Amino acid sequence: MTSNYSAEQAVIVKIPVVLTIKDAMQKIKQDCPDTAISEHFLRQLIRDGVLPALKAGNKALINMDVLSEYLSNPEAEKFQPKGSAHNGNAIRPVPLGR
Repeated sequence: MTSNYSAEQAVIVKIPVVLTIKDAMQKIKQDCPDTAISEHFLRQLIRDGVLPALKAGNKALINMDVLSEYLSNPEAEKFQPKGSAHNGNAIRPVPLGR
């Protein structure tokens, strides 16, 4: 079977490195043994909607490129918590029942 595409038209697809939280921590510690980042911190980022994760059964999978981007610039708009204004660290208004 022949292809209708020439070599110049071939599309190279970069498959992202996606790791479990435990594997991501091993990679981080391998690259930076003195890091203060922990599994708890990564889980909190995912739970708060700051860091996106894929679910594979009971495991959360983290795109290492996105994690690296977050660690380089955590104040970027794309990393602000999604959903409600309540992020767990702020005081939220409580309606008064009258």
